[in-house]
Amino acid sequence: MKRCPWASSADARMQAYHDREWGVPVHKDRRHFEFLILEGAQAGLSWSTILNKRAGYARAFGRFDPARVARFTERKVRELTGDPGIVRNRLKIESAVINARAFREVQREFGSFDAYAWSFVGGSPRQNQWKSVREVPVTTRESDALSQDLRHRGFRFVGSTIVYAHMQAVGMVNDHLVDCYRHRDVRSLR
Repeated sequence: MKRCPWASSADARMQAYHDREWGVPVHKDRRHFEFLILEGAQAGLSWSTILNKRAGYARAFGRFDPARVARFTERKVRELTGDPGIVRNRLKIESAVINARAFREVQREFGSFDAYAWSFVGGSPRQNQWKSVREVPVTTRESDALSQDLRHRGFRFVGSTIVYAHMQAVGMVNDHLVDCYRHRDVRSLR
């Protein structure tokens, strides 16, 4: 079974993530929020590090409930900087709380974060046809636009590269290589 190169020789957790989640369209706000937290935490680190701490993040960040995280206090942020189950970078932790508050504002304005995010790709996943990992971009016009708008709304740790990784994770783009067995399966999903 041929996988995308980043998951072909990886550990079992990375393979499971690739095989079951990566690129599958997400339409639940809580899942969007989860990936915003995780992608922001990953900045400067490997994705396998974040996957290994995913359960710790779920516990520490209220099962990725943005309403709950939006209520975190400075005391809670200090507490989380000592939590070995997550990346203990204060700026990343603070950004998760700030992003939760901004996320709630987007939900109020658009009805859901999902409707807002998917509007940047016209409501349907972009179906790419990459043959090599070298062809896969790290940013696109859409990720640039979404990143800029998120920053304008007060979000942090949402540069275009992080936003494009988010778009890949939540299936807004299908960046499985064409020879990866998941490319065709994911292509049929909306």
